[in-house]
Amino acid sequence: MNARSRWLLISVSLGIMLNPLNSSMIAVAVARLQQAYQLDYASVSWIIFSFYIASAIAQPVMGKASDLFGRRRIFLTGLVVAFAASMLAPLSPSFGWLIGFRVVQSAGTSMMVAVGMAIVRIHITEKQGAALSVMSIFLSGAAAVGPFIGGMLIHWQDWQAIFLVNLPFVAVSFVLAWKMIPKEAPQSPVVQGMSIRKWSDFMDLPGILLFTAGLVILLTGLLSVSSSGQLSAVHVMLGAVGLVLLWMFVKHELKAASPFIPLRTFAKYPSMTWVNVQFMLVNVLFYAVFFGLPSYLQTVREISGFHTGILMLSLGLCSLAASPAAGRWIERSGPRPALTVSALLMTFGSVWLVMLTPDSPVISVCAALAAFGISNGLNSVGMQAALFQSSPKAIIGVASGLFNTSRYLGTIFSSLLINIVMGSQFSAGGLRRLGIILAVIALSLVFMSRRSRGAEQSAEA
Repeated sequence: MNARSRWLLISVSLGIMLNPLNSSMIAVAVARLQQAYQLDYASVSWIIFSFYIASAIAQPVMGKASDLFGRRRIFLTGLVVAFAASMLAPLSPSFGWLIGFRVVQSAGTSMMVAVGMAIVRIHITEKQGAALSVMSIFLSGAAAVGPFIGGMLIHWQDWQAIFLVNLPFVAVSFVLAWKMIPKEAPQSPVVQGMSIRKWSDFMDLPGILLFTAGLVILLTGLLSVSSSGQLSAVHVMLGAVGLVLLWMFVKHELKAASPFIPLRTFAKYPSMTWVNVQFMLVNVLFYAVFFGLPSYLQTVREISGFHTGILMLSLGLCSLAASPAAGRWIERSGPRPALTVSALLMTFGSVWLVMLTPDSPVISVCAALAAFGISNGLNSVGMQAALFQSSPKAIIGVASGLFNTSRYLGTIFSSLLINIVMGSQFSAGGLRRLGIILAVIALSLVFMSRRSRGAEQSAEA
């Protein structure tokens, strides 16, 4: 790999790591935001929901948009958007404004993730495997150390610092990307003359609007019930409207020529569908611990954000350490054994959470975090391998997009689960109830992992 390729790789990697970094740093800031804005957890959790809903929408949309406007232009625009959002978020006059800037930040960072891999594949022609591995390290490493970085920043400054820390990374990435990403050919006359109607059909704007509105309204209804502790006619109406909109979204996607989420693919390839369902549940488990445990430690055990970040580092480091070993194991034995062990580890970690009491040594939390960290390292490689084996080569691009959608949905559901179980106030009893539910889900994954044997034998076409 020549020097120009290395600098191109660095510029792209610095950009794409901002999405996982910002999605994970917030884990240790939720309790502080509750104090700063005097809100319950259900309300503050929109800082999590908003980021993942925006990412779930922006990444596939921007992947399509890059076909119209060019990958270099989308990447550089994403850096500008992320810079503006990160700079303005600390100045938010209210929590609503903060959510708005968080959504903009998610959209900007998603623009880079959506096209970063393609830029590397197209412009780095030698040692592509090594280049993609470096990008994976940036992505997984940023997510792993995010809570630790967030804890340090909140300890030294305040929650505003978790936004401002992005600015130097964005600035360096922009300068490098401007110089290193090759300029693309001008847009074709067909693209330049595309009407608003054709652009809307190509991007599937109706599908995007139905998906967004349905999911947001449904979550609003569910969170309102969780926050108030009682079911009212308004809550029922919100839930009904959300479900109707999502039903309309499904009907629309099945008929759309260029669907936002190609649902027909799920029906055509059941083994791939099974992998996505399993991956969604894996993320429900992992992120329920990832987001729930820091808030529990800070609000119930009264551990500082700095020390909570140090404890959470055990999860990230175990995940990073397990990934290389998982790759070698899966290469020899296939994904099924690794996924089974991962599910057993998550079961152990969930049961460990049930056994924790307010008097348990804080360091004992690391046992659960290590179990979930190792399982995440196994899953990050194993689930991807299972997807490749269950998906025909002709649709691997679509399959990867659906795979990321499953990740985001699992993350959203994990935060919703925390809200439902914990209610408006974290407690030791709430953590035990959460642990029991997670243990049931993890045990179901032990049995579901057996299904991946079929995935190993299917869709070789």
